[in-house]
Amino acid sequence: ADAAALSINAGLDADLSGIGYGKALRDAIKAGKVSIKTLDTAVERVLRIKFNMGLFENPYVDVEQAKNNIRTKENIELARKVARESIVLLKNQGNVLPLSKNLKSIAVIGPNADNIYNQIGDYTAPQTEENIVTVLDGIKNKLPSDTKINYVKGCGIRDTVSSNIDEAVSVAKKSDAVVIVLGGSSARDFKTEYIETGAAKISAAEKGVSDMESGEGFDRATLDLLGKQPELLKALKKTGKPLIVVYIQGRPLNMNWASENADALLTAWYPGQEGGNAVADVLFGDYNPAGRLPISVPRYEGQLPVYYNKKNPRGHDYVEMSADPLYPFGYGLSYTQFDYTDIEIEQKAKDSFEVSFSLKNTGAKSGDEVVQLYLKDELASVVQPVKQLKAFKRIHLLPNQQQRLSFLLTAKDLSIINNDFTS
Repeated sequence: ADAAALSINAGLDADLSGIGYGKALRDAIKAGKVSIKTLDTAVERVLRIKFNMGLFENPYVDVEQAKNNIRTKENIELARKVARESIVLLKNQGNVLPLSKNLKSIAVIGPNADNIYNQIGDYTAPQTEENIVTVLDGIKNKLPSDTKINYVKGCGIRDTVSSNIDEAVSVAKKSDAVVIVLGGSSARDFKTEYIETGAAKISAAEKGVSDMESGEGFDRATLDLLGKQPELLKALKKTGKPLIVVYIQGRPLNMNWASENADALLTAWYPGQEGGNAVADVLFGDYNPAGRLPISVPRYEGQLPVYYNKKNPRGHDYVEMSADPLYPFGYGLSYTQFDYTDIEIEQKAKDSFEVSFSLKNTGAKSGDEVVQLYLKDELASVVQPVKQLKAFKRIHLLPNQQQRLSFLLTAKDLSIINNDFTS
């Protein structure tokens, strides 16, 4: 009752099918902790939203309209666009990517290479297989029919017993390049049993350990790849074939080994229904990756929290390693290169400044650059973050194309919160 009273008195109008309201709210009203006026206000606001949405006149879904709006050509194209713009290229040693479409053979391996639910994430409605393009599907769609595509799952996400690593190594040795898709999963495949916390227990589909290692009610003690994934990864490296590692994941995972040993490394997060086509677009150069990390990737759990804008007045490292993340917030590579020149800062008004600069694509490929503007206050009266992102733009440039860009910093961008909690 106390929690219900605190919530509704603070303006929380609805509890989404939990136990926060209901009997608890009735008890709070009886105890005089919540007034009828407060309850009426909450109800009024909820009903007003429903009225504005037209739900009083049309309370049910228009089935025909839904049919016309779901999986349209435009929406499928948008899903592919969103997925490929989100992919982050983390390593590309010797420009192994993009791969040639003239490969005679390619090995596609890993627990996330051909798994629709691991690709679309938690709380996704049941899907038919033909609606989801896996990475294996995307590569098949991309390459000529005479290219030999060798697929082996290799292992599960969490299963430490069942695997076919030997078969994966065998097909890798016969292939010109190896793409391994691994990582994690928060998938609910609607055949999985769950414990009381909502965490997955057993996959009825495979009669084995569920792949789920992320999502609601599913916490991790480590960020290492689970199951036999590390063993599979190391075995494929020993084949000597070009090794391209693709992470599909819902949380930052330990990438230390892949970062040091893979020829190319990228993360596709949960890329959704068109994720396989999006990954293939990047792997084979039909799309130049420009995604940037929305988080920092830690080296080990002991670094956590490892957010980029931490308050740290002096630098320090651990005894045995750097305190810097493996990959920082905002990081991401491209198949081309960009140069920043002629940076200028001009005061536009009493409390605003314009930061302008020239950006040029100096590489041989068209591509996007995500320009990021960070601020660091060296002389603030209270400790400030190491740096803070204040603005960013995604700019597409052709080879040798140059563009003049600018950001306007306002008083709000330059303000701080002092010890009195005023700016």
